[in-house]
Amino acid sequence: MSDNSTVSVELMQQQDYRFEARFGAPVAPLICDEPPPLGGAAGPSPVELLCAAVANCLSDSLLFALRKFKQAPEPLSCKVTAEVGRNAEGRVRVLAMTARLKLGVAAAELQHLERVLSQFESFCTVTQSVGQGIAITVQVWDATGTQLK
Repeated sequence: MSDNSTVSVELMQQQDYRFEARFGAPVAPLICDEPPPLGGAAGPSPVELLCAAVANCLSDSLLFALRKFKQAPEPLSCKVTAEVGRNAEGRVRVLAMTARLKLGVAAAELQHLERVLSQFESFCTVTQSVGQGIAITVQVWDATGTQLK
């Protein structure tokens, strides 16, 4: 992504809390919806979309950092869990998030891993932005089940 750009997504209401998110060509539209009792869960909720954005950005950042050193960590996976609860004013908010990235190989198979793990998060646009308002814990595990970060 360039240094200065704009991104826009258009939402069109389909019914009740179900919206079609339009990203523009060539990206296909996506149905978003609230879970019951408000919506019908016809698509991801706003909190799920936020989790997906954090997971995708962190995964991209880790993959990019490893590939800079010509490393092949595939297949990567990432699970982001959001803690949703009430804030001091009693409003429902995302209180914290935990991201658990998993490498597709053992750590021993990758060179420069310590350097990558120490800096890949700082290049993640979404996580660094969201993290200014929501605490995000990032963990990295390898294919053997060893926690690296």
